[in-house]
Amino acid sequence: MEVQGKIIQKLPLQSGTSKAGNEWRKQVYILETIENFPKKVAFDFFGDRINQYDAICEVGNTVKISYDIESREFNGRWYTDIRGWKAEPYDQAAQPAAQSAQQPPAPQPDAAAEPQAPLPPADFTGPNENDDIPF
Repeated sequence: MEVQGKIIQKLPLQSGTSKAGNEWRKQVYILETIENFPKKVAFDFFGDRINQYDAICEVGNTVKISYDIESREFNGRWYTDIRGWKAEPYDQAAQPAAQSAQQPPAPQPDAAAEPQAPLPPADFTGPNENDDIPF
């Protein structure tokens, strides 16, 4: 899945050691979507991806994030992560042009076509004898 938006916050780096003794690191970012009603989305990069995408995901940059959603249970509660696996700069100005290039042009009215004659006005002067509706 993908989401586009502006990075508005970079949270402190989290790190630790797993039960198996492996070191881990996680960097969480807050992104504000580009929509009529913007939403804030917290996503993270895990492990080596932190260094790979750190320069792209600076506060103020507009980016496109490819992500997976994963949930896990811990002590009877469920936790959901939006785990980024790719980030790239996002150019808002290029998007409308690219989208319009994919859509076929709207049909234009044919100037040679004859205009249709207007319909005669409806006669609402009285009841129709063939009408079986009681009102």
